[in-house]
Amino acid sequence: MPAPRPPRDPRGRARTRPRTDAAPAVRHGLARVLSKQGVCSRTEAARWIVEGRVSVDGRVVRDPEFPIVAGRNEVRVDDQETAAAPRHYLMLNKPRGLVTTTRDEQGRDTVYRCLEGAGLPWLAPVGRLDKASEGLLLFTNDPEWAARVTDPAHGQDKTYHVQVDRVPDRVLLDALEAGVAIEGESLSARRARLLRAGERNAWLEIVLDEGRNRQIRRLLEAFDIRVLRLVRVAIGPLALGTLAKGAWRPLEDVEREALAPTSGR
Repeated sequence: MPAPRPPRDPRGRARTRPRTDAAPAVRHGLARVLSKQGVCSRTEAARWIVEGRVSVDGRVVRDPEFPIVAGRNEVRVDDQETAAAPRHYLMLNKPRGLVTTTRDEQGRDTVYRCLEGAGLPWLAPVGRLDKASEGLLLFTNDPEWAARVTDPAHGQDKTYHVQVDRVPDRVLLDALEAGVAIEGESLSARRARLLRAGERNAWLEIVLDEGRNRQIRRLLEAFDIRVLRLVRVAIGPLALGTLAKGAWRPLEDVEREALAPTSGR
């Protein structure tokens, strides 16, 4: 019996290698790739690129959206080859009066003042606390983990202790949970309860299942309640505990996994 003929291409030539249906390589913008490596923020990466500090395969690129394949193209910053930075995860007890940003155009102190001299790589806040708020704030250079922590569909409840300028009754606490519409936006507390009260003010525990901008302050203002202090004391199972004001510590592996399980990827 004659040997079977080898497969042929459309021009009739014998194929020496079998056809493969490998998926095309996924390309991402250069600034995004640098930020996902944990080298810097996406904004910082874009600035470096525009300044001409970044090259791809030996050629300077000034377009932050320049498409590359991570791990295939050689990317250098200041002629130093980049690599994924070791991942860091930490919690900070943010003091009141600091803004949650890398740089502040008004020259105000930022949360990074608390990390000075620690020898840490670039880290980004996971979510925010406004200048007047204090308490638990997370940092990481792992964007995928941060996205899982802040994902509204799978994110963690956030618990706050709030000092207010009046003593609310149960009717008012129920109203906070029922919520109110403000300029077409519905704001409410997942849970609200009285912690302790004095003659003129009280401490409330308010739990949110999402983190909109100034949500607690706007919700309370709708009921003519003024916030005197606002402290985030927990994110999901992670509690602020006895961590001193302005101090930070690394998260333990079990804490990191509890906040954003790897299986949730």
